Amino acid sequence: MRAFLTLLAMSAAASAQSGIPRAYERVAQEYRIPASLFYAIALQESQAALGRNVRRPWPWTLNVAGVGYRYGSQHAAYHALRRWLARGENRIDVGLMQVHWRYHSGRLGSAWSALQPYHNLRVGASILRDCFRRERDWVAASGCYHSSTPARATRYAASVAALRARQ
Repeated sequence: MRAFLTLLAMSAAASAQSGIPRAYERVAQEYRIPASLFYAIALQESQAALGRNVRRPWPWTLNVAGVGYRYGSQHAAYHALRRWLARGENRIDVGLMQVHWRYHSGRLGSAWSALQPYHNLRVGASILRDCFRRERDWVAASGCYHSSTPARATRYAASVAALRARQ
């Protein structure tokens, strides 16, 4: 029930003007990043179908060495993350913003906190903000969020731009 309430609060509560859930708008405002870009990145990273023609980022998503997993609750995702880490696997993208454990575990903190929706959003926002400081351009920053390899960053930025245009 708690998982459902969290999901409901994060995905269904959208601003009447933008259609972007309020949680994304709040965090984007905190970090001075465009809310539409931030939300498009979350969609690119962890979107799941929640009903007919309804797609939203899913908070309890893991991507382990290129294979995606969605869990029904924070508890289930937490236990799975702990199992992967205990096996020595650290190529894991975590949560709404699919923050990479190997590179950002210090920012994520514990496995439990990494899966806390607002914490995960704030870590993702701080990474995007760091990318903007380097790139001085939001489109380039979105590519940087995904990869330091130029071709991969460019493809990713184009995909995010397409999602952003559909908002």
